[in-house]
Amino acid sequence: MPKIINCSARLRNFVKEFGEDIFSCDNAVLFCKVCGVKESAEKKYNIQQHIARGKHIQQLNIRNQQEKPKSQLLVTGMSMKSSFNEELCNVFLSTNIPLTKLNIPTFRDFLHKHTKQIFTDESTLRKNYIDQCYTNTIIKIRDYVRNKNVWVSIDETTDVEERYVANVIIGTLEVDNPGKIFLLNSEVLEKANHSTISKLFDRSLFILWPEGILYDNVLLFVSDAAPYMVKSGKSLQVLYSKMVHITCLAHGLHRVAEQIRINFPEINSLISNIKKVFLKAPYRINLFKNLAPGIPLPPELIIAPRWGTWLNAVNYYCEHFLHIKNVILQLDSDDALAIKNAKKLVENPEIEKNLIYIKSNFGFLATEITRLETSGMLLSESVCYIEKVKQQIKQALGKTGETVTKKLDDVLNKNSGFKILTIISNILKAEKVSREELPEDLTCDDLIHYKFAPITSVDVERSFSKYKHILSDRRRKFLFENLKKILIVQCNSDDID
Repeated sequence: MPKIINCSARLRNFVKEFGEDIFSCDNAVLFCKVCGVKESAEKKYNIQQHIARGKHIQQLNIRNQQEKPKSQLLVTGMSMKSSFNEELCNVFLSTNIPLTKLNIPTFRDFLHKHTKQIFTDESTLRKNYIDQCYTNTIIKIRDYVRNKNVWVSIDETTDVEERYVANVIIGTLEVDNPGKIFLLNSEVLEKANHSTISKLFDRSLFILWPEGILYDNVLLFVSDAAPYMVKSGKSLQVLYSKMVHITCLAHGLHRVAEQIRINFPEINSLISNIKKVFLKAPYRINLFKNLAPGIPLPPELIIAPRWGTWLNAVNYYCEHFLHIKNVILQLDSDDALAIKNAKKLVENPEIEKNLIYIKSNFGFLATEITRLETSGMLLSESVCYIEKVKQQIKQALGKTGETVTKKLDDVLNKNSGFKILTIISNILKAEKVSREELPEDLTCDDLIHYKFAPITSVDVERSFSKYKHILSDRRRKFLFENLKKILIVQCNSDDID
């Protein structure tokens, strides 16, 4: 009966035969130290064929010329050369350079010339190193967040593949300075409801604390005001008893801006029609530049639900109304329906009056929204901005002023988490307040960690901007698992070094 040699013994024999300075094994895989790749070891002929390849010989010569001391391999079989490939992959992912660029001969020759390294091709990096870069990123996040209090923010969007994608952001709540912010997880949801969001919340924190979730270390949950998010926040507070759930105040002010837009349909029509007049119309754009030199073109993008941008457009039209009116009246009404509509609107005397009313009473709101979206603000500073908005909107006269004031009051009254953070902010400012509305489990030591607590969810939305940038029209063949890992490496590349 022939002698049977198990896999690990066969690999050890190959390492001993061909040299421990050339090969290593971990009882399952034969690894070439020279080339930094795994090698098939089913037959001795496969190894002999690998050694005879030009790439292996060239890399062996480079190693001998450099005369670098040999480094002991880890149990996983990773070498210094594989460390180079890992760093190269991490740089590409962090800077959003497609790995396929490595297939361009000119680029490969340039890298080889200046690094004196022979690196693997794109497919090897994608299969063997993306996962390692992602794992290293998660480990660094865990090390930084260890035993610290955190806040969590979740938001979802629909991508170009019509998937419901949810991102989970965490940030540390520190006493002396704004904490760091990390993208912890990204998942595709079957549907967006309170159940899927709650499960995603738990799964994400298990990634952060794999040995057991530290429920008392989660002090704040920031989301939008969607009903399923509000319901999810209430259900999560059963387990996370110290957690305060606040809905994004920037979103809340955008809803107030939307109420202003609803009250002025003719202004909205003016902005919409004039935008169409100059959209992809070089002749009209040149005419505008000639008749109104030094004045920027009318705003092109008014993106719902970001109605703060609508207010910026109103400010623009109020400031340059006479110049815009002059240009519109010079155009031929028969060229486009938008021109015909715009002419009627600019000649309406009520239009100019309404522009003046909106800018004088609500024009400041877009600026305040932008200020709220700044990362790392003091909680007391953020609360002051909201109080300032309340006071200025209350000064607006007329029926519209009453309607907008009521809308703002409704937005703030429904946001119970903001009421709690306002109390905490007053405590941090040494003002006399009642602690009755605070969660019972919050201690004095917990309260000081709210000093830099955020009241907006803009950071998670910024991660979607990077997501959409990665998933461009030329990169639509991503497996979502790879897309997720690339996104997490890229979003955290500046915060964990």
